[in-house]
Amino acid sequence: MATAIRMHRTGGPEVLEIEQVEVGEPGPGQVRLRHAAVGLNYADTYFRNGTYPMPLPAGMGVEAAGVVEAVGPDVSNVAVGDRVTYTGFLNTLGAYATERLIAAAPLIKLPDGIGFETAAAMTMRGLTSAYLMRRIHPFKAGDTLLLHAAAGGVGLIVAQWARLLGITVIGTVSTDAKAEVARAHGCTHTINYSHEDVAERVKELTGGQGVDVVFDSVGKTTFMASLDSLKRRGLMVCVGTASGPIEGFNPNLLAMKGSLYLTRPALADYIADPAEKAELAAEVFGHVAAGRIRIDIHQRYALGDAQQAHRDLESRKTTGSSVFVI
Repeated sequence: MATAIRMHRTGGPEVLEIEQVEVGEPGPGQVRLRHAAVGLNYADTYFRNGTYPMPLPAGMGVEAAGVVEAVGPDVSNVAVGDRVTYTGFLNTLGAYATERLIAAAPLIKLPDGIGFETAAAMTMRGLTSAYLMRRIHPFKAGDTLLLHAAAGGVGLIVAQWARLLGITVIGTVSTDAKAEVARAHGCTHTINYSHEDVAERVKELTGGQGVDVVFDSVGKTTFMASLDSLKRRGLMVCVGTASGPIEGFNPNLLAMKGSLYLTRPALADYIADPAEKAELAAEVFGHVAAGRIRIDIHQRYALGDAQQAHRDLESRKTTGSSVFVI
């Protein structure tokens, strides 16, 4: 029997329940995977509270790393004993478990030198950072980037990657302690939005010009400030909605604020092509393996502490990456 976190209704952290489940043998195209570490992502809270609809009852979590214990028919990309990691969306839901059946297609073989905890902490965040840095905008040295949630898991990877490319990063944070973490990972400047006006400070730091690009994972409470922080014809990238969905607006607003561009990308559309997924994974894992980007795991939880982990995540008590250690 495996231990799993499941939910029978949507709501707050209290809907996450510990259950014992029978795993069984893998069917065609599947493997049985024993987890060593499971990733904790803000997107998990969207599944839990119903923002991302899914059939219930359901498992929780979309990212983990472990060892293949058995393979079903028609599986050729992995073998028994392989160290693997994965992330996805509905096709990988159910990661909060000690063991599970999963389709073999999403699995990524782990490079030497990348441990299970590091993999679970970085696969979704790393691939997200990879498409943001390599697919969204043709970044070049000297560009400026406003990065919200700069001390979060994605933020710390993006800041380090941007530094490698010679980009000036202005990171927003909620505390002075988080500002210190963000600067240590590549942010040139930080703005504490608890007591500073973001758009006003951005204009001060950029000589009144604004930034080339904004990565905004916060959403509702930061949207207007993000638009006001962009230079003429700048790019607004809505990466998430941690503070709630962005309210509807007239597209003429983008013209009024400088002929701005706006996009709302999703990771699933950047890893749907296996070749593109492999390319992005190789690049981010290569940076980590070489030490150019480091993955900081600041929170470790037991699987049974899933409710507390979600409370910590939603109250913004966490920095860097968080994992469940199996």
